[in-house]
Amino acid sequence: MKIQPLDDRVLVEPAAESQTTASGIIIPDTAKEKPRRGTVIAVGNDEELKKLLKKGDEILYGKYAGDEISYDGKDYLILSQGDILAKLK
Repeated sequence: MKIQPLDDRVLVEPAAESQTTASGIIIPDTAKEKPRRGTVIAVGNDEELKKLLKKGDEILYGKYAGDEISYDGKDYLILSQGDILAKLK
């Protein structure tokens, strides 16, 4: 990965949006919500943050958190540590 977040920031690949509901109903584009979970791709150089998160961890983050970027045709988010709500195990 050529993007290295700085300080207490984390580079995250958002989870794919669900195309259907659990019962099989197709969700139109206008009704879809942005995913609020993703996979950690890279962690900044903050020592405390490096103890908490590593590449490959699944996390939950706030609805309007982070800055969206696109790199090599993929969409990513750069989040501050305060935007991360939980680590999924």
